[in-house]
Amino acid sequence: MGVSELISDKKQIPFKSLIPFLLITFGLAWGILALFIFLPDQMNSIFGKLTGQHPLFFLAVYAPAIASFIIITYTAGTEGLLRYLTRLLLWRTSLAWYAFLFLGIPLLYFGSAVLKGGIIFAEPFPFNSFQALLVAIIFTAIKGPIEEFGWRGLALPLLQRKFAPIWAGLILGVIWGFWHLPAFLLSGTPQSAWSFIPFFVGSVSVSVIVTALFNKSHGSILLPAMFHFQLNNPLWPDAQPYDMYAFVVAAILVVWFNRNSMFNRDNAMIEVVPKGQI
Repeated sequence: MGVSELISDKKQIPFKSLIPFLLITFGLAWGILALFIFLPDQMNSIFGKLTGQHPLFFLAVYAPAIASFIIITYTAGTEGLLRYLTRLLLWRTSLAWYAFLFLGIPLLYFGSAVLKGGIIFAEPFPFNSFQALLVAIIFTAIKGPIEEFGWRGLALPLLQRKFAPIWAGLILGVIWGFWHLPAFLLSGTPQSAWSFIPFFVGSVSVSVIVTALFNKSHGSILLPAMFHFQLNNPLWPDAQPYDMYAFVVAAILVVWFNRNSMFNRDNAMIEVVPKGQI
């Protein structure tokens, strides 16, 4: 549904829901990580050292999804939540986007790794067994991509009710990047080995790219989640910070090729809960 159409469904999620969404998202994630930052001895003794695979780290990562589920269920009920989840079944988009997802992103990482130092992998293959690879892929699939239930599932369509996609993507990118900040202050998290500024710039750029994909796929949650998985795919080499700068270039190209739709709201997807019966 485009912005020119009237939102008449009484169970549609109002724009003001963005405030409690952000409060829950930041409160839950930052609250957990703040305890490990300011009370490390006590938290480590009770829960163990925080790592990227720790259950509490997963809970922090799931904060945007948890916030969206709470708000949608409160506003639209169980039926509304089920209708919202049907957006996970939306997969149709152009072949160009699928080519970017499955070919462009890997090429971006491998090319950035070459620029970084000419070494794609420190070893011939980063996993010593198929089982280790499978476990890494599963953990990647059930962690970061779950965020998209909140960021692109709820926040982006709400922002696009007020702003053109380019600005909605930039605003959400700033929020999304800043939300990760506490993870950079804790050893043991994946972000602790990275520099925040390149990551932040990359997050804003990725948000702009995913905004174009989101609208082209008619509000899909599935395709942004697939994009998110590709960002963290354990098969890709560590190319920080060059990969983040490469995403800046990619974002500029995506905006240029989609300039007609990125700078007006005519075809912006603004529904959180699709209309109609399930």
